[in-house]
Amino acid sequence: MNISKPAMVLFALLFTALTFAQDVELTKKDSIVQSYWLVTLGTNIVDDSGDEFGELFDLSEGWNMVPYPSRVSVGRYFKNGLGLEAIGSYNRYKEGKIIDNQVNIEDIDYWGLDFRVSYDLNMILGHTGFFDPYIGIGAGYTDANNQGRGTYNAVLGFRTWFSDHWGLDLSTTGKWAMDTENATNHIQHALGVAYRFNVEKGLSRKGEEKLALLQELEKEQQRVQDSIADAEEAKRLAERLQREKEAAELAAAEKAKREAEEARRDAIRNKINNLGNVYFKLNSSYLTSNDKELLDQLVAIMEDESNLTIKITAHTDSRGTKKYNQWLSERRAERTVAYVISKGISEDRISHEAFGETQLVNECEDGVRCTEEQHAKNRRSEFVILKL
Repeated sequence: MNISKPAMVLFALLFTALTFAQDVELTKKDSIVQSYWLVTLGTNIVDDSGDEFGELFDLSEGWNMVPYPSRVSVGRYFKNGLGLEAIGSYNRYKEGKIIDNQVNIEDIDYWGLDFRVSYDLNMILGHTGFFDPYIGIGAGYTDANNQGRGTYNAVLGFRTWFSDHWGLDLSTTGKWAMDTENATNHIQHALGVAYRFNVEKGLSRKGEEKLALLQELEKEQQRVQDSIADAEEAKRLAERLQREKEAAELAAAEKAKREAEEARRDAIRNKINNLGNVYFKLNSSYLTSNDKELLDQLVAIMEDESNLTIKITAHTDSRGTKKYNQWLSERRAERTVAYVISKGISEDRISHEAFGETQLVNECEDGVRCTEEQHAKNRRSEFVILKL
């Protein structure tokens, strides 16, 4: 199959686009979890030493925790990055720890119930793989050091995911008492196992960029394919029009040739018809000088037209017997043909036929009185074209 140069260029563009598309295919890494329900179970550490924002890592004197699961949360996270979460926690202030700038003299229970709104920072940073940082604000109620208080909360944390469902949740929450006269502020750290369900996945920002690029590539591939199809269709149309043009030209040439041939034949017929007939005298088969001049013109035409074949038909008038007139017409035909052959025309190009008095050109039959001029019109040899 012959392929035009434009089609080859389009094929090359299509191959390049397909090759590039393979390099930017979407992978599992391009998908992210966008919305889900979340449950966490873990432990919490409370720093209520009174200088919790000054000595964040005062483990020995300031941190309180219990050796068993002490924190549970349930939350719903949405595609826009926002999440709502309810958190319940239990702890125990240990004897000997610093609580509100004083040494705690006995173990005291800690209870907390908090609600918060968080925001996934990956919505700003872009998808960072397993690392999922977030910030949040909220409010709650805490019973700590035998003092109940409402709190304003702020949280900073991150989750790290091992699969679409399981991960770890690590956070630090600052809790500011609503009534600062009777209660102090404190920090609560949390670490737990996170499980998410009813997961809805979508593309990351990078994945969306890839998808947009792939869609653009697909459009370009379709455009190239359409261009190839249009080019091939244009080529087929051009070829069909060329064939139709050639056929029309051939038909016109054939028509012109036929018309020219027909005109040539008409011209030859006119030449033959314009010669007239050879006319004989009464009871004579001999050619006069005028007859020979006429036959010489016939010979000239036959020399010019090598494919021309003639038949001589000879006739008589009605006077005399039919038998005699038949014989006489044969003699007239033979003498006419013999003269033409004597001028170099081949015998196979001229023949003759005698009709006697059977083909009169007027009403001068037996018993009809006619003038000599009328009878003379019947004493003739005619030229009939057999082949051109």
